[in-house]
Amino acid sequence: MDVIYGRNPVLEALRTRTPATSLYLAQGIDVDERVTEIVRIAGDHGLPLLEITRAQLDRMTGGVLHQGVALQVPPFGYEPFDDLLAAARQSPAPLLVALDGVTDPRNLGAVIRSAGAFGAHGVFLPERRSAGVTATAWRTSAGAAARVPVAQVTNLTRALKSCQENGFIVAGLDADGATPLYDLEAAVGPVVVVVGSEGRGLSRLVGEACDLRVAIPMSSDVESLNASVAAAVTLAEISRRRYV
Repeated sequence: MDVIYGRNPVLEALRTRTPATSLYLAQGIDVDERVTEIVRIAGDHGLPLLEITRAQLDRMTGGVLHQGVALQVPPFGYEPFDDLLAAARQSPAPLLVALDGVTDPRNLGAVIRSAGAFGAHGVFLPERRSAGVTATAWRTSAGAAARVPVAQVTNLTRALKSCQENGFIVAGLDADGATPLYDLEAAVGPVVVVVGSEGRGLSRLVGEACDLRVAIPMSSDVESLNASVAAAVTLAEISRRRYV
């Protein structure tokens, strides 16, 4: 079992009927509109509500900021990749995000949050050597993990080739890329944005599978961006191009 904690993530999980087994509230919790709705939805769904001490909730969540509320859930349910791809293709301009070796669950959660904010139709990532959708990723996504389909794939390069066969342009983020982000004409069509790992960026095979290497223009005295920040900047620009 896993635990989702924090008022926004728990509320979003309940709103989207994420499977859950128990709701935990800290004794003496400061009740606001979110907590009221959390309790109401949990009651409507027949979910057991357990009031425990703040110290017990601290232990349950590993001592992180939980805002007095936690939801116990089964392991995250990943979308089959073929289903994710098929659903995205129903859009006039499909947009997917692929993660190449992103190992920090906070970065994964932040990417999922940006994907939801800027209209991406799904996120996919490797089964191995990659962060999964844990409680930490759930919290960082601010509940977006309940709305944005996420798939795990056995071989990321093969999955990208499948996207290409279905009409997508695969654009890998690369600080040394030949295509500046603001010249990305492919943004208005079917595109997969590939985000590399926090340290080494795109792996060799994944980089070779990309149709384009896209660089985010920055001033010369700024180091490369964090993976999730780079994803957010790129998705925001794609969204701008599509909706201006």
